[in-house]
This record gives sequence, C-alpha cells and structure tokens, in this order.
Amino acid sequence: MLVANPVALIIQLIYSLTDAYTLVLFVYVIMSWLPSMPDIVGDIYRVLGKLSDPFLNLFRRFIPPIGGMVDISPIVAVFVLQFGVRIIVSLLVQIGF
Repeated sequence: MLVANPVALIIQLIYSLTDAYTLVLFVYVIMSWLPSMPDIVGDIYRVLGKLSDPFLNLFRRFIPPIGGMVDISPIVAVFVLQFGVRIIVSLLVQIGF
C-alpha cells in the first residue's frame, strides 16, 4: 500500500473542493441567464442557489449591479475564493503542516 504525504493529501483536497465549488458557482451563474424552467432543471437551479447564494451575498452587499442589471459579484467571489485558497495552502506549506 502506498502511503502519501498527509500534507499533500490535505492540499489536494482543498484544491479539489475549491474547484468543485467554483464549478457550482459557474453553473449557477450560467443557469441564472436562462428563463425559469420547471421540473428538474428548476430544482437543480434552486439547489445550486442554496449552495451559492450565502457566499455570493457577501459580495452583493458591497458590489451593486452595473447598470442595474449586470451582477459582477460572482466574478469577484471566484477571484477571492481562488486567492484565499492559495494563501491558505501557502501558509500550510510554510508552517510545515
């Protein structure tokens, strides 16, 4: 049995979870451009909203829509998420966790 470095496994898990959540945000934003759909597509949209909205609302408080219609908070949210993960991983590597 191959035993890997536990720090490398934790870092890989952090990156994988971040990539998965970024994908959730991306799909949620794309689906928000589509007209309301009933059935399973609408259910998927609502589930993605429950996963995405708490994080996105942090940025929507400070970033108003441009022209009243274009919401750029998902773009800022993804940048902050990616930047935050890189800081966390670099700190983990530096302290030798």
